[in-house]
Amino acid sequence: MRFTPRTERPRARRSFLSTCAAALFLAAATAAHSAAAASQRFEGPLAEAVAAGKSVVAVVEVAGGPRALSAPGQAGTPGRWSVPVWTRDVSTGGVLLRTRAQFVVMGGGDWGSVVTGQLVRATGNLRPPVPGTEEAAILTASSGPGQATAVPILEGSAKELREQFVAASSFLGPDPRGLLPGMVTGDTTALDEGLATAMKGVGMTHLTAVSGANCSLVLGALLLACRGLRLPRLPAAALAGAGLWLFVLLVGPDASVLRAALMGAIAVVSLAGGRSGRGLSFLCLAVIGLLLMDPGLGSSFGFLLSVLATLGIIVLGRRIINWMPGFVPRWAAAAVAVPLSAQLLCGPVIVILQPQFSTYSLLANVIASPLVAPVTLLGTAAVPLVVLVPWAATALIAVAGTFSAGVAAVARFTSQLPGASLPWPEGIHGLLTMLFLSVLTYGTVWACARPRQAGGLVMSCHRSLVSLIEALEDRAVPALRRWGFRQSSGMMWKMARQPGPGLERGAGRGRLGYSTKLSGRNPRWPLRRSEQPVPRHPMRPPGGT
Repeated sequence: MRFTPRTERPRARRSFLSTCAAALFLAAATAAHSAAAASQRFEGPLAEAVAAGKSVVAVVEVAGGPRALSAPGQAGTPGRWSVPVWTRDVSTGGVLLRTRAQFVVMGGGDWGSVVTGQLVRATGNLRPPVPGTEEAAILTASSGPGQATAVPILEGSAKELREQFVAASSFLGPDPRGLLPGMVTGDTTALDEGLATAMKGVGMTHLTAVSGANCSLVLGALLLACRGLRLPRLPAAALAGAGLWLFVLLVGPDASVLRAALMGAIAVVSLAGGRSGRGLSFLCLAVIGLLLMDPGLGSSFGFLLSVLATLGIIVLGRRIINWMPGFVPRWAAAAVAVPLSAQLLCGPVIVILQPQFSTYSLLANVIASPLVAPVTLLGTAAVPLVVLVPWAATALIAVAGTFSAGVAAVARFTSQLPGASLPWPEGIHGLLTMLFLSVLTYGTVWACARPRQAGGLVMSCHRSLVSLIEALEDRAVPALRRWGFRQSSGMMWKMARQPGPGLERGAGRGRLGYSTKLSGRNPRWPLRRSEQPVPRHPMRPPGGT
């Protein structure tokens, strides 16, 4: 046990108080910002217009790439698109509202060509958003985007790169042709409907879109490349940060990508300053920064799942890896620990969104995890080469497509196994049940990896339980005396003071003994009349009447 000198105690107290003060200040700032954003969403003229479903004419800024809304069984170009936007001006009923609120525009084919950062004019009807999302309203567009401003250069170039990458992947098979662009750039327009259903059934949907894992892989590859070139610390951090920013610009500012990008930026800054930190500190700083910039992320299930997955990997992943026996390779232990730790924390939230249990989700993710890194790194390297060196990009796409075909094969195989998707209770009951299952799974993994420690914990709990029973038994007599159960004849007093005929206190310390040797000695109290044996008549047979 480490002894803390008296001179360090005031310093530790000041550090604790300053940390608490900073945390309370950030919490108050986030709460104030959230209150202001909530007042826009649930109160005022805009909320009334959304509740009434009024027609509006709005000037909006595109906040992300369009997402296809394909109907079941539909093939070819999608007919409708979903576009996240930020409002500039909203005109309804002759009233002009200058407000900045987040909408989702659902429109026809023309909305699939808008680019992030572009200002467009939208007309349509408002309706309430889906519960649990961060949008203030859904705008059902009655026409295409009008009076569009010039497309920003960087965003337009990123859109062209994504389209050229999809076109360059057209020579692949049906499954990798649609899955590879989704795993690299987040473009799932060419993804087969059957494959999408299979990946959803086995809990592999996070692979069909760019997430925080992709940002971590790209940032790690850039840092390793800079280290291999023996660059100084500051230039290496600058190049890695620039590469991460270009990757985020390429795939679009989704919640998980923003969170991972901010974590990576904080890590790069600490690296440039010569200080290293822990992943949990980076995650906390990223979450605080994103919530201060956009409090609506606090109600986003996608952002919550992303944070929980990262928290599980940071807190539980390393422990599970350390539990593995020495003969298990490090990469194999990480391949099991990373999806397991993420699933343990995300499972209770997933069953709220989708009340079903993916039986083979862990198995599918463990098998597919070694294939994700080659797809991400080779595919990302092929994106700029599509324009610069097309033949090299084709070679990289062919290799990455082979790995993505393996991911698709894993999803299709595991989704066809018996009992792949089982029903699960909905609501709070399903959440608590899945939480209990997660805790039980974590304990089972620990017990299997550390059987000796598990046995010691069981014996310790047994000794504690026996000590508790003895303590309660020793206190029973004064408790009965205090509660007034003492009888004048002393019969009840003897019953409370002395154990029954079948229990022996002298069986040994730490355990209770049970004795069945009742013959040869009288019980300590007489039997009641109803409990005394009935004498049998000597002339009657046994069981006779």
